[in-house]
Amino acid sequence: MAEDFDVVVVGGGPVGACVAALLARAPQRQAQSLTVAVLEREPPALPARDAPIDLRVAAFSRASERILEVAGAWPAIAAARISPYERMRIWHESVPAGAHGELAFDAAEAGEPNLGYIIEARLVQAALLDAAGAAGAQIFQSEFASLSMSGARAHVATSRGTISARLVVGADGSRSPLREAAGLHATLSDYAQIAIVAVVASERPHARTAWQRFLRDGTLALLPLADGTSSIVWSADTQRALALLAAPAEEFARELECACDRALGTMRLASERLSFALQALSAERYVSERCALVGDAAHVIHPLAGQGMNLGILDAAALAELVQGAREAGEDPGALRVLRRYERWRKSETALMRIAVDAFDRLLAHGTGAVAQLAQRGLSWVNDSAAVKRFFMARALGLSGELPRAARARGSDRPSLHR
Repeated sequence: MAEDFDVVVVGGGPVGACVAALLARAPQRQAQSLTVAVLEREPPALPARDAPIDLRVAAFSRASERILEVAGAWPAIAAARISPYERMRIWHESVPAGAHGELAFDAAEAGEPNLGYIIEARLVQAALLDAAGAAGAQIFQSEFASLSMSGARAHVATSRGTISARLVVGADGSRSPLREAAGLHATLSDYAQIAIVAVVASERPHARTAWQRFLRDGTLALLPLADGTSSIVWSADTQRALALLAAPAEEFARELECACDRALGTMRLASERLSFALQALSAERYVSERCALVGDAAHVIHPLAGQGMNLGILDAAALAELVQGAREAGEDPGALRVLRRYERWRKSETALMRIAVDAFDRLLAHGTGAVAQLAQRGLSWVNDSAAVKRFFMARALGLSGELPRAARARGSDRPSLHR
């Protein structure tokens, strides 16, 4: 027997679960609230405090923190093992660590307690699914099978039966079956790089600092974790990455020390090494009648700026805001005229970030010509300008651009341009 909802979210990862939690918790001025369902094949439980830290971590900005708080998930996240970072150190391999030419950000300069948090993705996912369920959303442990349309309803066939909804949200990752079923095609390009992810222990403490070094064959980031170790994200050209993955642990650690200019002293691997090929993805359209894409289903960018997860969380908040507004105005939340507002809003924002990140990769990590050398020297110029540094810190905090209401500071309620 078919089950009917206002919104069905396909994919209960952090972004999809955020959409569901925001919609389920949203105060409705109508007599009846939105009904929400989530399809997630393997909902995780909140990790135990003594469980090993998962290798899949992400940097969450101040804007994402505010959205997670509105979604009802932040208390459970903050009570767990999260790692705030208070400083960032960014430099090119042409200069030594700590020398003039390094770009340094400090939360104190921005009047903030920190610049963001490094958090396990499964912790955020579990907390958001719990918040969505507590607010009345139904979590179905099942898989998407197919999509069809009939009148004002979309029909989602799943491994447990058929669900109908006025709006279907695709949050099922870069290979999104929902995107393909909805005819929303995507452009894919290959960076010819592989990202290596691992946890490392270091001689010197990370001092709640995120470190990033641009190399001639990629980018290395060291992200502080709550237990004193660091998560590495080493994006290297394919042949270099394959050699690093094949190297014994001790040799890999020596290569790592050299790559980060011994910023944290000697190092040793504290986990296995995971890897994934780096590709950029951009959906040609984010929406169709009764369908909208969020997160990796809509866009994937290079991880060097650590903004992929934050872009997805902003997608979730923007879509939830517009769907809620449509419902309150008596509009159909799955109507194309409503969803196009979301597409115009988020597609422009993500395009700007993708252009910037690709320029960093091309000029700072791989550039050798005069323009690249100028960009590399530009790190020190940015560091010497308080006004320019404030601009980049606002970007890192996620507090620039056209923000959804949930991402703004309390007391700041300027109307959205997309309503």
